[in-house]
Amino acid sequence: MDLSKQNILFFPRTMALGGTENVVLQLCEIFKPMVNNIVVCSCGGEKVKRLDKMGIRHYTIPDIEDKSYFVMLKTAKQLRKIVREENITIIHTHHRMAAFYVAVLRLYKKCIFINTCHNTFHNKKQLTTFAYKNAKLVACGEMVKKNLVSFFGLPDEKVTVIRNAVTPFKGLIIHDLTIERLHDNGNFIVGNIGRLTEQKGMEYYIRSLPEILNKYPNTHYLVIGSGELEESLKERARYLNVDNNIHFLGYRVDIQNLISQIDLVVLSSLWEGLPLTPIEAFSVGKTVVATAVDGTVEIVEDGKSGLLIEPKKPEQIAENVIWMIEHPKEKKLMEQEAKKRYEREFSIERLAKEYVKFYINAGGKQ
Repeated sequence: MDLSKQNILFFPRTMALGGTENVVLQLCEIFKPMVNNIVVCSCGGEKVKRLDKMGIRHYTIPDIEDKSYFVMLKTAKQLRKIVREENITIIHTHHRMAAFYVAVLRLYKKCIFINTCHNTFHNKKQLTTFAYKNAKLVACGEMVKKNLVSFFGLPDEKVTVIRNAVTPFKGLIIHDLTIERLHDNGNFIVGNIGRLTEQKGMEYYIRSLPEILNKYPNTHYLVIGSGELEESLKERARYLNVDNNIHFLGYRVDIQNLISQIDLVVLSSLWEGLPLTPIEAFSVGKTVVATAVDGTVEIVEDGKSGLLIEPKKPEQIAENVIWMIEHPKEKKLMEQEAKKRYEREFSIERLAKEYVKFYINAGGKQ
């Protein structure tokens, strides 16, 4: 397939805050110099501004999670119009409902149809298999592929694994005032990054802090992200009387910059596809304490590049953060191994090479 003649439509649910949206932006950056045109359609979000800066047109459509009849009809009409007017040749979806619209409208008859699966699921089996039946599938990790094959019954040979990646941090460190103040006072700083939703398990992260403070009162937690649980998490911190040692920094775009300034990252997720947070930590030479869920175990080698724990276990978070505090030499070795693992397995160059190859092969099978 001649990439220079292709017009790509990337179709996630949103362009808000999250790993899926980051991958869409990465693909835009990779393919923009190679193809004729790229457009994105979603229900919008903060990262639309990034698309604008890249010179990529964004079409705002209704939230594809809204399954009311008139909304679905409107979305279908808009999608048909975008494909027709932009002369789309490749549709790359990043959500089950996005793939469902392509399937229902039979757009795979006119366009190369690619879907990247970003998470594991155990529901909506009929919808998912229908949506993915005619797609060329990418799984962001081995556990995501296993989920597609074992639970949804999709053929093994139909799913290609292309692991997530992050761009290396090359800029100057811009010191965060909160972190700088805490470090100046001799504190050990732990960060947890992600949307403040049930998936990220932030409640268990906060519940782990009292045990740590009993032994190391100079430990401070950062919560980096925003979401619907923000107020309830702040209330939990107050209830546990640890609010003076927890700092909510809100949504930030400079994640690698922030991680490079803290001592340790915790990932308390209850489920994941292939999470970006540990890769971001590894990219700046930091190690993690992470729940051993789904694709996280593909990134973190327990005892080598980080420590793995069970989900929903605040006592295990506390135990392993304390271990990191008490074993600085071993922690340093894990940080060194984490950086090597990033360079070896999760570089943006590897992601670009594998996706370009996948696109060319997908075109050859039309």
